[in-house]
Amino acid sequence: MADPVTFSPDRGAYIRTNTWLAAGAMAVAMIVLWLIGNPYVWTGAPAGLAAVGARAWYLASEELTVSWQMSETSLTGPGPRVVPLNQIQSVNIMGSFVQIVTKGGDKHLIKYQADPAATKAAIERAIG
Repeated sequence: MADPVTFSPDRGAYIRTNTWLAAGAMAVAMIVLWLIGNPYVWTGAPAGLAAVGARAWYLASEELTVSWQMSETSLTGPGPRVVPLNQIQSVNIMGSFVQIVTKGGDKHLIKYQADPAATKAAIERAIG
């Protein structure tokens, strides 16, 4: 029996993902302020940055400890979530996340992968 493969979150991917999220939040906040006629549209940028920055800082201790293990028969994640490999219908990449979709329609995320394509390839090799 082969050793289980572990998919752990990557701090760099976490920072990159939250940087993009902050940039989007900054833009959306500024657009909303512009649409409502606020003369201080620029305040949306620090507000969006602060909101996402605080969220990222607060959740880092949780998000960066969540790992998934893949054995010869299943993927086991937090909760514990157990996904039999023979029940996986598709594996998708969403930024630094890898989405697992089961034949029953359940969806699971393996978050903040340094190389999501490699994670996807490993899972697809395992499911044959």
